[in-house]
Amino acid sequence: MARLNVSQVIEREAKAQTRKDQWRNIYQECYEFALPQRNLYGGQYEGSVPGQNKMERVFDSTAIHATQRFANRIQAGLFPPQKEWCRLETGSAIPEEQKREAQEALDQYTNRMFEVLRQTNFDLAMGEFLLDLCVGTAVMMITPGDETTPIRFTPIPQYLVAIEEGTYGNVDNVYRKLKMKAETIMQEFPDAEMSVELDQIIRDNPSQEIDLIDAVIFDYEMGIFCYHVIWPAKKQELVYRTLKSSPFIVARYMKVAGEIYGRGPLVTAIADIKTLNKTVELVLKNASLAIAGVYTAADDGIINPQNIQIAPGAIIAVARNGGPQGASLAPLPRAGDFNVSQIITNDLRMNIKKILMDDTLPPDNMSARSATEIAERSRELATNLGSAFGRLINETMMPVVSRILYIMDQQGFIDLPLKVNGIEVKITPVAPLAQTQRLSEVNEVVQFMQIAEALGPEGQQSLSIPRITQFLAEKMNIDQKLLTTPEEQQQMIEAAQEQMMAEQQAQMVNDGGATMESMQ
Repeated sequence: MARLNVSQVIEREAKAQTRKDQWRNIYQECYEFALPQRNLYGGQYEGSVPGQNKMERVFDSTAIHATQRFANRIQAGLFPPQKEWCRLETGSAIPEEQKREAQEALDQYTNRMFEVLRQTNFDLAMGEFLLDLCVGTAVMMITPGDETTPIRFTPIPQYLVAIEEGTYGNVDNVYRKLKMKAETIMQEFPDAEMSVELDQIIRDNPSQEIDLIDAVIFDYEMGIFCYHVIWPAKKQELVYRTLKSSPFIVARYMKVAGEIYGRGPLVTAIADIKTLNKTVELVLKNASLAIAGVYTAADDGIINPQNIQIAPGAIIAVARNGGPQGASLAPLPRAGDFNVSQIITNDLRMNIKKILMDDTLPPDNMSARSATEIAERSRELATNLGSAFGRLINETMMPVVSRILYIMDQQGFIDLPLKVNGIEVKITPVAPLAQTQRLSEVNEVVQFMQIAEALGPEGQQSLSIPRITQFLAEKMNIDQKLLTTPEEQQQMIEAAQEQMMAEQQAQMVNDGGATMESMQ
């Protein structure tokens, strides 16, 4: 594919945005009622006043809290802060006799990677990233940093991004709306080709905001990513780069065949969320009527409804109240049943929490939870995630780790001669959610060992303890440095044999001495 010119990039971005607009209504509702603080669909990006109230139509916070807890649980289960959540392991292409040495090197790379991550804003960025994933589609930009922050993680609001899929369903092309002050363009893009007009703006009005588009388009012929930064108002290309790795990470929670944007749990729960919100609104209005009251006033010439006001209640002018001698002012009977509304709201809240998997753990005020219960709850969460769990691994964890390793390799933090492709080097999740599934294999091996031991000597002889130990160590994410090498094992065996022979010789000497004494 030949290099695209400015007009072609702008045209492709416009088409991608048009396809994105088909999702505007459903995404907007999810953000408005569950993530109002991250909602940009109300025009905040197009010049609306910043800091405005985004919760004018929100009367119930159940979805807001449940969404935050859902994102926190996913992060704790897959990307726990300040902990290692994946491991580099040798693939099938590495010869068996070289795997141990290669694994020790990969363990060092794994440790170094997480040392670098602890110096970055990864945990904060991942929290915002997973909030967008609750809606359906999340985007993060990973770029090289500086000496203080080696790698920069920037969560991109879903509203600003349009995507295109490749042949196999992968997100190959990403288009982002970018608003920058004129004076910061050169700081962000040192290799930018500044036009005379842009230089003039920087000199005269450096704080003026410039609307840009940065696009990453995959070139199938060359096997590289083409990075463009374009000033669409003037149809000028400021930056053009060729990259081996895309800086954008795009993840979909769940994807329907034929669609390119994701559907998160909030899309499923939005009907219950809107119904609950409306129900609570009506309950609050009914409660205000019950507290303040609404009155009817007889228009008998004594009370003039035009001049009287009872705040916060209201007065309704009627011909009379209860007959000719009725009261001049009487309360209006209240309609509605609070008991029925309470049942409805409780059911809706339970449904919302169930969809967002916020009902699996008992309340904090109950008895303490055992380790077995916590492990079982984690296994339940992994089961409930279903196919979303695999998509989170393939579209989030794998690309994030690959991008991090690529940047670290470029910056000289590591020297990775092997390719991270699953054949030479594979990325193995070791986070709590993934570990619960790996522990099932451990339990199966332990049960088999118990059965083999119950069969007697013949069953015990069928077990290879070194191989079993190596298998369990891999499944339980035990560092290879804690295991003995084959050479050390051989030395220990020889030392044990020598000790046994020495003990036998000593016993023979003792037995011989005892025999001589008895003969005497």
